[in-house]
Amino acid sequence: MSSVLYYALPALGSYAMLSIFFLRRPRLLHTPYVPAFRTRLGAHRGGSGEKLENTMEAMENSMSQRADLLELDCQLTRDGVVVVSHDENLSRQSGVNRDVSSLEFEELPLYKEELEIYFSPGQFAHGSDRHMIRLEDMFQRFPRTPMSVEVKEGNDKLIHKIASLVRHFDRNEITIWASEKSSVMRKCKAANPEMPISFTVSRSVWLLLLYYLGLLPFIPIPERFFLCFLPTIINRTYFPFSRPVLNQLAAAVSKWLIMRKSLIQHLEQRGVQVVFWCLNEESDFELAYSLGATGVMTDYPTALRRYLDNRRAAAQVS
Repeated sequence: MSSVLYYALPALGSYAMLSIFFLRRPRLLHTPYVPAFRTRLGAHRGGSGEKLENTMEAMENSMSQRADLLELDCQLTRDGVVVVSHDENLSRQSGVNRDVSSLEFEELPLYKEELEIYFSPGQFAHGSDRHMIRLEDMFQRFPRTPMSVEVKEGNDKLIHKIASLVRHFDRNEITIWASEKSSVMRKCKAANPEMPISFTVSRSVWLLLLYYLGLLPFIPIPERFFLCFLPTIINRTYFPFSRPVLNQLAAAVSKWLIMRKSLIQHLEQRGVQVVFWCLNEESDFELAYSLGATGVMTDYPTALRRYLDNRRAAAQVS
């Protein structure tokens, strides 16, 4: 036993030192991605805290605050139109218990006059524009604005239509594939491999495992974006589980696992942008940027723009 330890301990020590060395200097092993854009201010559902989510009015409002990224979700209508909608079923958004896929585009109902802001429970957004819009409308109105397009289910027709629209409008480098599911992401990559991809849930778990095993510095990373929730918002604005004790446990574990400055700095040095969501309070903005995040996804683009401008002004004075 002692002879095994005699060789094992120095080997483990050398491995740990190498891992830490390359974790801090990843460019010695990997050529970093050169991003087509950088995300400081991302507008969640187009800025759903200030105007009705995913409407053109919300997008315009976010762009007036110089948003770097518009985040949206897509569904497919019965007549094959890709529309910007978070939900497949329209009950929450419009009060109509119908799926988007069961209606033609011209039959889609208006949004409700007010919608609760998911990451600000008890707060409601209003707006004069209540119309659901096509993804094509977005690409035409904001031709060079980066967008993150989330696909929730493996609908092959939807995925291929999104991929085709991105190619048609020459947006391959500035439109991100996003999905929680790796099975869906594989279909997205196959439909348009030129679009940058973000981490799925299972790939995020794999990333953390590699980090804690010390293997991350030696492994290639195909993803360009790590779109991750900020653990401190659990139990305050984000409730992933129905039971409070599970939310408390999730908050403690995820905070310990994810909020590692060395991990975020490593990803940044490799050209992987780290964007925390969905942050609606200045204290959360401050925490995210202090960890070294590239940017923040928010429902309140005006508040985040004010914070960023004040932060820049303070830095110039000092």
